[in-house]
Amino acid sequence: MITLIQRVSQANVAVAGEVIAEIGRGLLVLVGVARGDTQREAERLAERVLRYRIFADGEGRMNLSVREVKGAVLLVPQFTLVADTSGGLRPSFSSAAPPGLGASLFAHLVAQIRASAVPCACGRFGADMQVTLTNDGPVTFWLEAEAREP
Repeated sequence: MITLIQRVSQANVAVAGEVIAEIGRGLLVLVGVARGDTQREAERLAERVLRYRIFADGEGRMNLSVREVKGAVLLVPQFTLVADTSGGLRPSFSSAAPPGLGASLFAHLVAQIRASAVPCACGRFGADMQVTLTNDGPVTFWLEAEAREP
């Protein structure tokens, strides 16, 4: 699993012109599920997202997690993150998980974040979504989850 996380002051997701999810201060997390990913990768990724220290402490250093600043998480499925762009002028999506597996692992990731008691909203798997955000910083990181112990 791959994520692109962005520290935001606000973000929302709309489908067909209707806002279906929104947060204030927190993390917008774009999520790509690859072939071969398992629930373990989703669990590891949830842990990393919740513990990743990218919010400023009292001295202005990136030293606090979304949980510590009482922020929220907005998860948005985005299969294009796992595209192979190494050749040609068109991306290949053969490395993306099949839709059923992708939806299942995205749902597992959502459940893991929600179980942490950090407020969590999410986009709709397979939908054409419009994502609006105010990137705070800007601060953006690419995180991957490997099935290993922290």
